[in-house]
Amino acid sequence: MKSVELIKQDFPILGRTFNGHGMVYLDNAATTQKPLAVIEAISDYYENYNSNVHRGVYRLSEESTDRYEKSRENIASFVSSETAGLVFVRNATEALNLLAYSLGHRLKRGDIILLSEMEHHSNIVPWQFLMEKGVKLDYVKMTSDYTLDRDDYANKLKKKPKIVSITQASNVLGTINPVKEMATEAHEAGSTFIVDGAQSVPHMPVDFHAIGCDFLVFSGHKMLGPMGIGCLAGNLESLESMDPFLGGGDMIREVQYERATWNDVPYKFEAGTPNVAGAIGLSAAANYLRDLGMEEVRGHEKTLMKKTLDLSRDVEDLVSFGPPDPEMRGGVFSFNIGNLPFFKLNDKLEENDVVISGTVHPHDLAASLDSFGIMIRSGHHCAMPLMGRLDVAATSRASYYVYNSLEDVKNLFAHLNEARKVFAR
Repeated sequence: MKSVELIKQDFPILGRTFNGHGMVYLDNAATTQKPLAVIEAISDYYENYNSNVHRGVYRLSEESTDRYEKSRENIASFVSSETAGLVFVRNATEALNLLAYSLGHRLKRGDIILLSEMEHHSNIVPWQFLMEKGVKLDYVKMTSDYTLDRDDYANKLKKKPKIVSITQASNVLGTINPVKEMATEAHEAGSTFIVDGAQSVPHMPVDFHAIGCDFLVFSGHKMLGPMGIGCLAGNLESLESMDPFLGGGDMIREVQYERATWNDVPYKFEAGTPNVAGAIGLSAAANYLRDLGMEEVRGHEKTLMKKTLDLSRDVEDLVSFGPPDPEMRGGVFSFNIGNLPFFKLNDKLEENDVVISGTVHPHDLAASLDSFGIMIRSGHHCAMPLMGRLDVAATSRASYYVYNSLEDVKNLFAHLNEARKVFAR
């Protein structure tokens, strides 16, 4: 991968300063910054060939349609899926809602959906809607080293869940789950296997066919692309058998007053005017990452994580959450200064709550670091069940990407130590 210094030059926003400090952006698990190549691709669309797709026979519409469909082809190639099996959606959350709605039609009372304890709300709440019809949710437990308990997974597959939906990489713990092996085991149990790739597709090589999953979901804004665009990569046979999620224009073949028939996959799931500019921007982001090399992206983040784990040992009262081996985790580091026990964020500590001396609330820590231009996330990270499992109210989280350097990691920990001294009590 080319040097971080050269990469940073591709991102206009990274030149900003805050209180005289250079910008150290460490909230990449929430969203990533955009390189000029993406910004210019979107601008080029609006400046030169903005038009609706699939409908017009005039040149502008044909150009727009061509760019849109070539973007689909390029993004499908990025994750090694069939072009016709790549559905454009708003984000991974919408993709999971689509699956819960369309696959949920087939489920009946007593059927089981198997998730894990480390899932994002987006891979929990859509499935909870199905509990109204008597569907049951079950969860694979974690081990003490923050990995999934494979024995527990095997035992729960014996219950023959209809659907298994698992994150490939946790947005809180960084844990990378062995989804290829889990997909094989799920299929042997007769289950449909879904991979939430929101935190994996941007950070490592992901091959839809090699994993052997039925569906893979991911968001564009977490991989240098614009907001408002994401993808559902699916097995063609499965997609063809599913009911559409939304109704309207472009997803139909024929409409009469009392009935309608559906368009081919993937258009059956793309009702209404699509986010053409978003698809083009995401395609440009895929090209940018492809040029860097996804193996190199992964290797860079392992280097940053190794340095992070080394430096974390020198911060008094620091408690971290995630596998201790950089090989087993992505570029996500969740931690607390001191032991903040699990309670609602607005609650007050009671006398019997055990708190290590020196505890700093994640929100206070994030605000302190922000004054030095260091931007981290604090809170429950849309994973409140996992927070309960960790027995904490919230965590601080630093998450890395291609434009972060070892110097950024050093700056983070230099100011962590300063903040710990300020807030110590």
